[in-house]
Amino acid sequence: MPPFLFMDRITKTFPGVVANNEVTLEVKQGAIHALLGENGAGKTTLMNVLYGLYQPDAGRIHLRGEVVRFDSPSDAIAHGIGMVHQHFMLVSAFTAAENIVLGLPSAHPPRLDLRAAGKRIAELSATYGLEVEPGACVWQLPVGAQQRVEIIKALYRGADLLILDEPTAVLTPGEASDLFRILRRLAVEGHTIIFISHKLNEVMDVSDRVTVLRDGRVVTTIETARTSPRELAQMMVGRPVLMEFERAEAQSGEAVLHVENLTALSDRALPALRDVSFEVRRGEILSIAGVDGNGQSELAEVLSGVRRPTAGRVRLLGHDLTGASPRAVIEANAGYIPADRRAAGLVTDFTLAENFILKSFADAPFCRWGWLDLQAIERHAGRLLRDFDIRAPSARVPARQLSGGNQQKVVLARELSRRPGVLIASQPTRGLDVGATEYVLRNLLAQRARGAGILFISTELEEILAVSDHIAVLYEGEIMGIVPGPGADAHEIGLMMAGARRSAPLARGHA
Repeated sequence: MPPFLFMDRITKTFPGVVANNEVTLEVKQGAIHALLGENGAGKTTLMNVLYGLYQPDAGRIHLRGEVVRFDSPSDAIAHGIGMVHQHFMLVSAFTAAENIVLGLPSAHPPRLDLRAAGKRIAELSATYGLEVEPGACVWQLPVGAQQRVEIIKALYRGADLLILDEPTAVLTPGEASDLFRILRRLAVEGHTIIFISHKLNEVMDVSDRVTVLRDGRVVTTIETARTSPRELAQMMVGRPVLMEFERAEAQSGEAVLHVENLTALSDRALPALRDVSFEVRRGEILSIAGVDGNGQSELAEVLSGVRRPTAGRVRLLGHDLTGASPRAVIEANAGYIPADRRAAGLVTDFTLAENFILKSFADAPFCRWGWLDLQAIERHAGRLLRDFDIRAPSARVPARQLSGGNQQKVVLARELSRRPGVLIASQPTRGLDVGATEYVLRNLLAQRARGAGILFISTELEEILAVSDHIAVLYEGEIMGIVPGPGADAHEIGLMMAGARRSAPLARGHA
């Protein structure tokens, strides 16, 4: 029998970039097929071709043994293809049911028959274990529930081939486990799933076969059971990736960030931070560990000036910046890598050169006598592209055209090039492949060696254990304890992350 999906020598180019270079992909019916590769390897572009968002420059698509052409996503949907994008395509003010039926004809025009839609949604939820409240507004739902809305939206339209683009990038470990259970159930029911990822443990856990892309070409397609994470990492990056870091003992200096009894509310006016205290010293990395959603984002926003605290005190590099504006934090020589690079780290319609100077456009050498010095900006951008290995045709392309990993490198380059005294790095490796993750962590260690104080907020415990001098665990907005990083016990930290254990306060001023 022919494969359920056969993409034959697909080529897709953009100005200055060959995103897919004669890529051939075979996917069996009822399989979970992983598409693995570095950020910018061409995974999402290939799936956008399949979904009709892009048209290939060369090659053909065979679906169920027939040659097909998709000029738009509507064509792909009509052929039973659904895609759940990494950045969800939902209207936050609408309910789950309204999002699911959005764009579909009504049985009783011009009115929407939401009662009938709710019944069908309930059937799909029960069949596949997709728990969704049809009447809840999307903005009220946690990220995992929003993703379930996207999956139901595809199934509601009759999809039997599901494409999931980096589906766990914003999920907690528990939510990711729930997703894998759902995917296995869908596969048993006969659905075919293409799972785009760069996380090796997830690929090994959930997929039947895996295709590895590198620089827009297929490296291999192999049965998942016949390979290993180490082998896949080397195929992705083209070199061994060990994620092991040699680092000298911390030469800690004076405290450069001091947080005392900090309290703050969430967007829903609920307590998000409760009496949080800690300090970061010059030449050390203090990591904030915890399951996502326990106050990490609110902490980063308070320290960067985006959110005002309700109580407590923040001192940064000798300045009292409690409730200060983002501009005041920048002028105090603090760097900030936000968790959401697209929404808070970049202006995606601006060029890379413009994004590089977002925090310094009024300063020399980029501005002289009130006028931008375009040549100085261009030279600065070219240097950062080289130094941070940002893969882009030029600094004049909009940031939205870059892959997620390269967008993250743009944010990293902008913040580190300013040589901050304090760096607040919130989820800086989220959505990055193993090679890019290694690159980011090495840069954090380089800033530590330079003498900067670094607050590293992450949900990836393995990364925290690899680079931290001290680890603070945040649970439901409270610090459960602060422990030394070298030799830290992952099991003990896991208990603190679950709220099941507290540690004794650490000496030298740490709470």
